[in-house]
Amino acid sequence: MELDQIIIHQQVELLEVILGTETSNKYEIKNNLGQRVYFAMEENVFFDRNFCGPIRSFTMRITDNKGREVINVIRPLRCNSCLFPCYLQELEVQAPPGATVGFIVQNWDPLLPKFTIQNEGREDVLRIIGPYTTCGCFGDVDFEVKTLNEDSTIGKISKYWSGFVNDVFTNADNFGIQFPVDLDVKMKAAMMGACFLIDLMFFDHSLEGI
Repeated sequence: MELDQIIIHQQVELLEVILGTETSNKYEIKNNLGQRVYFAMEENVFFDRNFCGPIRSFTMRITDNKGREVINVIRPLRCNSCLFPCYLQELEVQAPPGATVGFIVQNWDPLLPKFTIQNEGREDVLRIIGPYTTCGCFGDVDFEVKTLNEDSTIGKISKYWSGFVNDVFTNADNFGIQFPVDLDVKMKAAMMGACFLIDLMFFDHSLEGI
């Protein structure tokens, strides 16, 4: 509740680097002082990870430093193409597990990545708008979090450039999430879920091109 920024650091999986196989993503979630506050681990089956690539379904289980499960992020298998606007990406955030606090819904747009953050009652609360290109070859990539009318920016989800070697040879990404300190804690949890969805959709290179 007291945070206005978190850092999400994906752990490098040596098995992925050596064998090229896709393993479950793991993330350290830290405050702006670099202290770990949560740990997240992707849970799904081998088939999903290695044959469905970036559109794979998952449950992201987020635990605190005592190992208690505090947040679940649930992503079903859905389409990742603007050619199928009726079945675009959607994600549910539960905090604590079993209690839905929000949804992330992809919006159809021919040019920009766009999402809506909804509350537990499926009411629209915030928008997320990404850039025209998300390659991030030599710099950060920012997804702005805006009010519903898209007039004001209240935060952002940023994919930090990790350097040439890391970007080319591993899937490990680093993200920062900024939001007002007084933002509803449920919406902070929803933005965390949105970050995991954005990572898989735009920055996960497993089975790229399939």
